[in-house]
Amino acid sequence: MTALIEGRTGQWEIVIGLEVHAQIVAKAKLFSGAATAFGAEPNTQVSTVDAAFPGMLPVINRHCVEQAVKTGLGLDAQINLTSVFDRKNYFYPDLPAGYQISQYQQPVVGHGRVTLDMPDGSTREIGITRLHLEQDAGKSLHDQSPRETYVDLNRAGIGLMEIVSEPDLRTAEEAGIYLRKLRSILRYLGTCDGNMEEGSLRCDCNVSVRKPGAPFGTRCEIKNLNSVRFVMQAIEIEARRQIKIIEDGGTITQETRLLDTVHGETRKMRSKENDFDYRYFPDPDLLPLVLDPAWVAKLKAGLPELPDKKRARFVADYGLGVEEAGVLVAERATAEYFEVVAQGDNGQRRDPKAAANWVTGDLFGALNRKGIGIEESPVTAAQLGGLIDLIAVGTISGRIAKDVFAEMIETGADPASIVEARGLRQVTDTGAIEAAVDAALAANPAQVAQYAANPKVLGFFVGQVMKATEGKANPALVNELLKRKLVG
Repeated sequence: MTALIEGRTGQWEIVIGLEVHAQIVAKAKLFSGAATAFGAEPNTQVSTVDAAFPGMLPVINRHCVEQAVKTGLGLDAQINLTSVFDRKNYFYPDLPAGYQISQYQQPVVGHGRVTLDMPDGSTREIGITRLHLEQDAGKSLHDQSPRETYVDLNRAGIGLMEIVSEPDLRTAEEAGIYLRKLRSILRYLGTCDGNMEEGSLRCDCNVSVRKPGAPFGTRCEIKNLNSVRFVMQAIEIEARRQIKIIEDGGTITQETRLLDTVHGETRKMRSKENDFDYRYFPDPDLLPLVLDPAWVAKLKAGLPELPDKKRARFVADYGLGVEEAGVLVAERATAEYFEVVAQGDNGQRRDPKAAANWVTGDLFGALNRKGIGIEESPVTAAQLGGLIDLIAVGTISGRIAKDVFAEMIETGADPASIVEARGLRQVTDTGAIEAAVDAALAANPAQVAQYAANPKVLGFFVGQVMKATEGKANPALVNELLKRKLVG
């Protein structure tokens, strides 16, 4: 993958680091017992701790800590058995306390890594600098009134994992692959649902440019990007903006910017703060967080099979191609669905290639048209497996199976009941098929004469017979009878 951009003065390299804010899957907030459900009426899930009433003390949510440690383990990262919560001081209307409880120099998770699967079949390792716990801010609503900004504190205090990458990414495409892989790992672990549309996964991009081999340039941060597409778009736009400034003789100022998707540009939001601007200091209301090594070991032992290992197993156990297996394991729900289809009933494994083709082809296509995920599929894995069984035993042909599947998607009915109700059982009676073959040959003498010189005419006759039998004739028998009669 090329990592260079052509400018007027030669080639430029982009240097990218991502800060991903992943909302922890938990029923309560990081330091209070308030609920975290998405979509509640404004300011209905706010405790006195979240609203920063005087005298209210934070109490750490053990489950949130567990989720952070599991994520660190899933990222093959160092787990710090002692970590410290700090106050990050800044003013914003949706931050009631005037500070955010975060972690600064002693985070709960240290260095880790994410392995990317590149389009050319190679792999690329991206370093993780740290994962720290922090509380989310509230939300300022600017579209509720022409003159006023409303504040919703439902989100205030929700537990976040901020996952900071090393500046190892070099293209917008790599950043997109990294985000998708990270989101997949989080979903497998069950620590974040990865729903960028609902704001439970947000990304800040740090972008700079340099001549190949030169020291890092001055970076700018593009804030609050809520889709992989916007992240990739922001990187491309910001890199070209910086290159133009430098090539025109200017210098880059470190600042925070926003992506304007309407005009296709990034706009200055504010000058970029440095760490000392936040006046970090340990939160006096919270003791250092000390983890029991045995507890961490127990969490590690209980981790689910993650995407990379699952893909390797699918290749080894099911004989799938690496790319095909990669598609199936990208989402945990898809991998689990496929395994139910492939395993079959009573330990009788179905053809894994057929299972993979039906899941990634017909099923994915139908779900995309409906705009739903595999978790909401009207066709269960058991039902799709039943359809494959009907093909395998010769009850229906592959073409008829497509029609049955289309009805299953619309009605949710079992394939066997659809076949019986519509009389779709495959015709295997040799006499009936032979009669249809004889009729097709008799009706098309010119094509019969062409067969010796052009064997592809066989396909024409197969089509005629299948049409006459409404697709119910056994294709193998049709081919066998046609070849025998045409040669004879």
